[in-house]
Amino acid sequence: MPVKRSDQVAEAAISLLAERGMRGLTHRAVDEAAGLPPGSTSNLARTRAALLELTLSRLTELEEQALSALLTPDVPGGTSDKSLDGPEGEARNPLGDLPGRLAEALHVQLRDRRRTLARYELALEATRRPELRVIYDQAGRRFRDPAVALLAAAGSPDPVRHARRLVAYGEGIMFDAIAGAGAEPSLDELRAAMRELLTGMLA
Repeated sequence: MPVKRSDQVAEAAISLLAERGMRGLTHRAVDEAAGLPPGSTSNLARTRAALLELTLSRLTELEEQALSALLTPDVPGGTSDKSLDGPEGEARNPLGDLPGRLAEALHVQLRDRRRTLARYELALEATRRPELRVIYDQAGRRFRDPAVALLAAAGSPDPVRHARRLVAYGEGIMFDAIAGAGAEPSLDELRAAMRELLTGMLA
């Protein structure tokens, strides 16, 4: 299936944000990066605000495609279902596969530094552009709401509050690994971190 022109433009903009930052994002630079004739980006998004909105929309779509299977509750009765108990009633794994799924979600974001760096650039720009802030916050709910559902299925007594903490914890890990002074954690380290956090929340 041919790639839509709007997706070409938005994905070139994502790459530019990751490589050059917000100052490197211009209509002309997007045309060049996407291999499109001059003026193509302006025809789709005439203003800088429109270009940022188009880019954020596509970035959200890409992240949803990458994470949707990991952030969808699909265990009947929740991840604390009794079927996870051992043969004599001994709890084998009360959290089920939730720590592993959340760790994999973080690992996906860390592996695609391009997407994550672009999102940081857009997040900072949203603090200066109220119209972009609205769109950014709406996009964020598309990931926070599944976190609430996952924690509710796992037996959280306050899934909304716990989801906020979970997202903040995950964002902190990603920022430290990508833009901070920390080293990128392994998948096993991420699983251990998620298990420790969830055990404390859901004990």
